[in-house]
Amino acid sequence: MQTIKIHDKTFRISYSENEILSRVKAVADKINKDMAGKNPLFLAVLNGSFIFAADLLRMITIPCEVSFVKLASYQGTMSTGTIKEVIGINEDISGRTVIIVEDIIESGLTMKRMLETLGTRNPESIHICTLLMKPEKLTIDLDVEYAAMEIPNDFIVGYGLDYDQQGRNLRDIYTLVEE
Repeated sequence: MQTIKIHDKTFRISYSENEILSRVKAVADKINKDMAGKNPLFLAVLNGSFIFAADLLRMITIPCEVSFVKLASYQGTMSTGTIKEVIGINEDISGRTVIIVEDIIESGLTMKRMLETLGTRNPESIHICTLLMKPEKLTIDLDVEYAAMEIPNDFIVGYGLDYDQQGRNLRDIYTLVEE
């Protein structure tokens, strides 16, 4: 199995680019069907979701718009537990269908914060789309309509996800190897 080293950690490949893109296509197909006749605003959460959002949006065939928000809660391999909004939402989402595009949902705290923030702006509806979901780590009850993959509670890197800002550019997803 292919392994890589980032800083002081070793990672092994878990999901190939082809497998990831196949799962992204399945999510895009479901969104295209569910959102037919609407003009949703895709709200991608930076930095981690930028590759997923780009691939997803290229597979969306319905009229749509895209914008970005940046939240931070990670330091190294551990969540700080504190979510701070770094770049806010500038669009008027009143009466709009909003689809939040996230790279990974773990505890659900970041998504809860997003839902609370967006809910005060009177959207018609809010939908959650994530590349990865860790069901066993989820502490918040969330309705995640569009999840490309459910994964174990491992630390991962690649396809937009990082370890201390490194590895986002990797085409595949790698899992931390316990040494």
